[in-house]
Amino acid sequence: QVQLVESGGGLVQPGGSLRLSCTASGFTLDYYAIGWVRQAPGKEREGVSCISSSGKSTYYADSVKGRFTISRDNAKSTVYLHLNSLKPEDTAVYYCVTEKTSECAKTWDLYYRWDYWGEGTLVTVSS
Repeated sequence: QVQLVESGGGLVQPGGSLRLSCTASGFTLDYYAIGWVRQAPGKEREGVSCISSSGKSTYYADSVKGRFTISRDNAKSTVYLHLNSLKPEDTAVYYCVTEKTSECAKTWDLYYRWDYWGEGTLVTVSS
């Protein structure tokens, strides 16, 4: 059974940082592109970032470009999303996703294209 597991969410003040982690069970995460999708309260889900299986290609939504960084450590079978300069509007549940392909699709930012989802981790940015 394919399962993605996110961790690292929490409460942080505006301007602060967090690191989210994504691991997997039931398959080897290393071979696949991994994305992050978020859903803010009362809003539609939004593609945030994507990283190819090799880590050589990364993509970001305009809303997080320059503040968030996606990376992966295939030796640990873990994908990270580093959240910096956080704003209250970054408050959301963050999901780790994959469609078990090696590269990020051109439409990676369309949340409904992803086949496999984790349960999500809540990030709250508030003073």
